[in-house]
Amino acid sequence: MLSEPFLTSRPEDGSEIPLLVWRAEAPLLAVGSAPLGGGIGVRRWVVNATVPMSYDRDDPAAHLAELADGLGLAGPGVGLLTGVDVTEVVARADGGVRVWATVGLGTPVWAAEAEPAAPAQRVGTVNIVVHVPVRLGDAALVNAVATATEAKAQAIWELGLPATGTPTDAVTVLCPADGEPAPYGGPRSAWGAPLARAVHAAVLAGGAGTVVPWSDRLAG
Repeated sequence: MLSEPFLTSRPEDGSEIPLLVWRAEAPLLAVGSAPLGGGIGVRRWVVNATVPMSYDRDDPAAHLAELADGLGLAGPGVGLLTGVDVTEVVARADGGVRVWATVGLGTPVWAAEAEPAAPAQRVGTVNIVVHVPVRLGDAALVNAVATATEAKAQAIWELGLPATGTPTDAVTVLCPADGEPAPYGGPRSAWGAPLARAVHAAVLAGGAGTVVPWSDRLAG
C-alpha cells in the first residue's frame, strides 16, 4: 500500500521549497518515466519536488537522490521534478485506484509536432503518480502507463488546449510486488478503466485554473 503523501520542504537558496513524499508500507512494483527510479523495478517511496523555473541542473537524478537522502528515505524510490507548487496536488480515486497529479500546462505541445516548442517561462509539467491495489504483470504495467497518458491527453483536449501534453511530463504506476499478476492495463480492462477515469479527473481538475509557477509566487 502507498501512503497518502505528506507535504514537507527543503531549504535551498534562502527559501523553503515544497515537496511531496509518499512512503510504501511494503516494497511496491513500479513502472515509469521519472528522472530517478524510472523503468520497472521495486520501489519504496516517491518524491515529487518543486523546483524554481530557473532550474538548470543537468543531473536531476543525482539531485533527487540528494533530496531523498536528506529526508531519510532508504532503498530505491521514484523522484519527480516540477515547477508547479506541489501543495496544489490533485488527488482522485476510482474503483480502488488512487491518482495524484501536479498539473502545469504552460508549455502544451503535440507529441508529433514537426518542430520543437519555443521555450516558455510558464510552468509546463504534468506529473502523475498512480497506485493500483493489485499486482499487474509487466505488460499490464507498461499498458497502464499508456492508459494514463491517453487519459491525460483526453483531459488536456477537453480543457481546450491543442496538445497531448508538455515536453517534460512524467508518470509512475505502482502496485503490490506480490500476488497473481493481472494481465491487462488498457482503458477497457478491469484496472485500466478506473485508472483512466481517475487520471482524467485529476488532470482535468488540476488544469482548470491558471497555474502560477512556485518561483513566480515567491517573487511576488
